[in-house]
Amino acid sequence: MIRITVNAEEKGVADGITVADLLEELGLSGKPAAVEINQALVPKGRHSEQEIAEGDAIEIVTLVGGG
Repeated sequence: MIRITVNAEEKGVADGITVADLLEELGLSGKPAAVEINQALVPKGRHSEQEIAEGDAIEIVTLVGGG
């Protein structure tokens, strides 16, 4: 298990987890989301190959409808 920060909250996740795995774990799989790791944007096409490392700071922004 590794420790990361997701949207300013500490979280423990499995070693070797990818961005796509994390989004699925958070219930965001298939939804439009922008993901940054350590302030660097991870393009959607790389979500399934981009591994997350110990201590990474991850920001996830999703679209919210409404008016």
